[in-house]
Amino acid sequence: MKKIIIVVIFFLIPTAYAQQELRIDTGKSIINWQGSDLLNLNTHNGTVKFKNGVIRRKGILITGGEFEIDMNSIINIGDQYNEMLITHLKSEDFFNVKKHSIAKLEIINTRYINATNLDIIAYLTINGIRHIIQYQSTIENINNQVLMKSKFVIDRTLWKINYKSKNFLVNLKDDIISNTIGFEVFVVVNQDGC
Repeated sequence: MKKIIIVVIFFLIPTAYAQQELRIDTGKSIINWQGSDLLNLNTHNGTVKFKNGVIRRKGILITGGEFEIDMNSIINIGDQYNEMLITHLKSEDFFNVKKHSIAKLEIINTRYINATNLDIIAYLTINGIRHIIQYQSTIENINNQVLMKSKFVIDRTLWKINYKSKNFLVNLKDDIISNTIGFEVFVVVNQDGC
């Protein structure tokens, strides 16, 4: 009888720490973005939605994840030039959505600073170009959901988004657009994986 109990325990221990893959709630998860001119006097804000995504974890610790972002869902908020701006953002000057409708974020490494804050290393793919980025996230457990909040800023020229960049324009300071794009990412995951 003891042998049977030992064998059962032996097989249960690995499953307790096995890696889980939890799907994100695409209806509640969102990405906020912000861009501006060089002097930050004229800013644009908006959102873009996730197409799908998963978070991987062992126990309660997040170890990785993969997310697809629907670039066709990009919108601008509270701007009189909304339709014109979105058309331009989807063009070859910026995100070339006709050719690259999906952007990707792949979490490849995590390091917990404490119980609710972690450093993340990830690959970000935009316009078919993949670069490594680093940022911090906070984790909250609310009811039966995990909320993962992240903020990071990228240099758009690394992804060949060079339109009116200071790197390529010299004498047109009034028309220069900042190279930085800021992102605020909210990922919601149901604990039961549904």
